[in-house]
Amino acid sequence: MSTQTYIINAKQPADDRIFDPSAFATFLQQRIKVDGRTGNLGDTITVSNLGDGRIEIVSHQEFSGRYLKYLTKKFLKKQQLRDWLRVVSTSKGEYSLKFFNVVGDDAEEDEE
Repeated sequence: MSTQTYIINAKQPADDRIFDPSAFATFLQQRIKVDGRTGNLGDTITVSNLGDGRIEIVSHQEFSGRYLKYLTKKFLKKQQLRDWLRVVSTSKGEYSLKFFNVVGDDAEEDEE
């Protein structure tokens, strides 16, 4: 049985107080499906809030990083943060929430 560890790093938005890591950890615990059923994590998958805006998911069975990214996007949409934040894979098994670089629009408005 393989063990996989995933980390979602939301330090930047959490420091700006627009993202609540504990609410996200709760969302993952409720939404991750095991054998086609939600709320069925048992001992196979653990979701823990490491503090500092980081959430760790440890899986003792087959688990897809893409599924984690999908759930993260779903949470962002629910919190209406999808227009400002994006999910980026920074290394194997690690995802970061980063702000979109909205530079072009602001620069043009300042010139007027």
